[in-house]
Amino acid sequence: MDEEKTVDEKQAKRLPLSLYGLSPQDISTVLELQKPYQGRQIWDWLVKGATSFEQMTNLSLAERHRLQESMPAFVSSSIQSSQIDETGATKLAIRLHDGKIVECVMLSDKEGRKTACLSSQVGCAMGCAFCRTGTMGLSRNLAAEEIIEQFMHLKTLGEITHIVFMGMGEPMANFGAVTRAIRYFHEPAGLDISLRRITISTCGVVPGIFKLAEQKLGVRLAVSLVTADNMQRDRLMPVNKAWPLEELRKALIRYQHAVGKRFTFEYCMIHAVNTDEKSARKLAQYIRDLDVMINLIPWNPAAELPWETPTTQEIDEFTNMLDRLRVPYTRRFSRGRDINGACGQLAVPLNTGK
Repeated sequence: MDEEKTVDEKQAKRLPLSLYGLSPQDISTVLELQKPYQGRQIWDWLVKGATSFEQMTNLSLAERHRLQESMPAFVSSSIQSSQIDETGATKLAIRLHDGKIVECVMLSDKEGRKTACLSSQVGCAMGCAFCRTGTMGLSRNLAAEEIIEQFMHLKTLGEITHIVFMGMGEPMANFGAVTRAIRYFHEPAGLDISLRRITISTCGVVPGIFKLAEQKLGVRLAVSLVTADNMQRDRLMPVNKAWPLEELRKALIRYQHAVGKRFTFEYCMIHAVNTDEKSARKLAQYIRDLDVMINLIPWNPAAELPWETPTTQEIDEFTNMLDRLRVPYTRRFSRGRDINGACGQLAVPLNTGK
């Protein structure tokens, strides 16, 4: 009830649920600041990760008290739980203002670089057969401020150098909020994350790829391919029925011409499904004349799904075939698998309510 009251009070006063995503000018307006420069001061504190107005010591004590009373919480979400595995990957369950839960993950590599894996939706409507998130269905899109807040929650774990939109949901189905969040992350006077260190991953939503090409945003693009066989992809990824491989290829060619960037095909290797010679040859044929890198990812286990992770021998034989066919690839070793935080493993009950 207290949470509902807080939301209702903010709406009655026309206060936003969160100050994240707002410009300094917008902050000045919504908080009715008497001095315009105070909006910039508060914006700077938000970027630093402040959690209350009381921490904003360059505001007068009276002003801090006024703001604290008018908007006790300027962040709309909170960390409900945290899990960490032996690789250093940390998964956070984030409780949103309406009681729904999303998950985000902090990944660390051998060099100590930290990547924030962010969600763009509560659940996902795409229904990929090998993905736990797809079993949830879609509840709703996340607002830009809810995406930004995931980053800020993860930032308490360490300095973040990279961002990937590979969490729950299809980013291209929430294009406006995702790109708004990206511009916030990239703001040089703020978080200053290079666009080259931000990746949008899509299962192949062609209109979104065209939009990305038109906007020339400069982020990296990753496309979940899984197979270069239309019939097989129809079964594994329903998105292929709307935009089959031929349409996807046209969109990617347009993207490369517009942006001039190499993109990545995410190839989830599933035991006895897409790791044979026929699959390798179809893949080699499909990528011909594309500037692309294949990111090989062993399927991450999910108890409720019928697939199996390929054996090491199976992966070695598949990569040997790709070598002979001169297919460029990298092998990715999953981090966060033990806490259900790896690719395709994020899922929470959708009936969580207030």
